[in-house]
Amino acid sequence: MRASNLIAIAARLPFFLLLVCVCARKSKVGGQAIIEGVMMRSKQKISWAVRKPNGETVVERFPFISLAKRHKFLTIPVVRGSISLYESLKVGYKALARSAQIAGDELAATSDSQKRSDAPAYVLSFSIALVVCVGVFMYIPMLASQHFFKNSVFAFNGFAGTLRIVLFLLYLLVIGCWKDIRRVFEYHGAEHKAIFAFEDGKELTVETMRGYSTLHPRCGTSFLLLVAIVCIFLFTIIDSLVTMLAGPYPNVPSRLLVHVMLIPIVAGCSYEVLRISDRFQHAWPVRFFILPGLWLQKITTREPNDEQLKIASAALKASL
Repeated sequence: MRASNLIAIAARLPFFLLLVCVCARKSKVGGQAIIEGVMMRSKQKISWAVRKPNGETVVERFPFISLAKRHKFLTIPVVRGSISLYESLKVGYKALARSAQIAGDELAATSDSQKRSDAPAYVLSFSIALVVCVGVFMYIPMLASQHFFKNSVFAFNGFAGTLRIVLFLLYLLVIGCWKDIRRVFEYHGAEHKAIFAFEDGKELTVETMRGYSTLHPRCGTSFLLLVAIVCIFLFTIIDSLVTMLAGPYPNVPSRLLVHVMLIPIVAGCSYEVLRISDRFQHAWPVRFFILPGLWLQKITTREPNDEQLKIASAALKASL
């Protein structure tokens, strides 16, 4: 893969890691915007459609069986959410890397030897993105909170969680100013419209999809907002137990290490909350609860054009 494409992936990865979408409720279809395209995932297939520089659309699909389907014990509540997050990250990164190749007109770069040569660069870019995400959205809020609320566990995690949400919003607003990311937001909106049309049993035509909203209650953006809220309560409970049993944390890095180890549990709990909110989304208390996530999507989605809707439709059809 060209060095320019690897740089493009590394630059976008923190954003894509934060924009992972979770599985749908009834149809079990989920998706993700990628570079010049859309990735879709159904119960048994993964597909993506990507636009080449010459305007041609490339569609690829692969069989997919979730780990939870192969191992029943992984369907346990909370555990299934952690598995879903892992699989979404894995599949999402694969789709992102492949879309960079296609959008860069490198369709031939798919041999086993080429994949092996690209593997170290992929691992490095992914590792850098994770470090950036942990540093910006976990360490910095904790460092600031330590300065003001060192002796109060609830105040510490409440302030850190609030600052984490603020940083996340600022991050989305800033990257939304970039032309390339704005196009991703448009594909994000196209993905939502396609899923809405499919869930309503409608034909996946441009005319049909155009009338749907770009805001979807199961979007990964809403999921991340839930994660931030769950973090406050779960970290407060764990920190209280740690302090009770072992005494105060000696420093911020030690607390960060404990919190990072809890990420799978946080993701699992957030996943369960999202499932419940999706199941009862028409009840007024739940509608009120999911509103902040929908408002947040007004930042991460844009109205797509007809060509982007066609790509989302092609990706979804290929996954069915």
